Amino acid sequence: MSLPELLGLSLAVVIGYMTAIWLISLALRNAGIVDVFWGLGFVVVALVYLAGGDGFLGRKILITTLVAVWGLRLSLHILRRNWGQDEDYRYREWRERAGRRFWWTSFFQVFLLQGVLLWLISAPLLAAQFYESPDNFTAVDILGVLVWGVGFYFEAVGDWQLARFKSDPANKGRVMRTGLWQYTRHPNYFGDATVWWGLFIVAAATGEGAWAIFGPVLMTFLLLRVSGVALLERKQAETKPRYREYVESTSAFLPWFPRTRR
Repeated sequence: MSLPELLGLSLAVVIGYMTAIWLISLALRNAGIVDVFWGLGFVVVALVYLAGGDGFLGRKILITTLVAVWGLRLSLHILRRNWGQDEDYRYREWRERAGRRFWWTSFFQVFLLQGVLLWLISAPLLAAQFYESPDNFTAVDILGVLVWGVGFYFEAVGDWQLARFKSDPANKGRVMRTGLWQYTRHPNYFGDATVWWGLFIVAAATGEGAWAIFGPVLMTFLLLRVSGVALLERKQAETKPRYREYVESTSAFLPWFPRTRR
């Protein structure tokens, strides 16, 4: 299958996937379910490229496995976190502003938009599975797996530590400042971005996948400036009085040793 054909097929699959989730959200009156299916969507796209790409089979299986482990863990984590909860406040605010139009505008504002972003970010998955050479693993592949491993550790362990912290009623209103959270205020977001840089490095091992760099760049930008760090920082500052102290002592994104407060 040619590159344009694979791109067209994957885009069609993503639109169909997001449309199905949108229809479910209408029945549940909960647009927040899109977050649950975000990670799983990358697994679906990876499988499309696995079936249609002509690249080195070992690298195809490798990158599909890596994104499946990441995507399935993320979806299961969000499902457990959101189970029995009301619709996320972001989507609830959009629903209130749109009124009766939200059933339709949510398709474009939430589901189709996230589908297009998912499709763009998944570029490394395509590059790694499309190009046929080299037909063996290289040191660059190993580097990519190591970077992915660092990112997965920060994301998975960071999420686990935060979930355990929040499960203790005594911590209500307090700021998480232990474990990985003492080195970065957002270990899960840092890990998420690092995972995608690792996947890009695996794609770059083909020697022709450098063009896919916009995938991790876009993911990192979204996590830092749009739906991740920036959004959560504003909410935390409003709801937790001692969050400013945490900001003064702890790196925002890249892990580093805590600073001594003045």
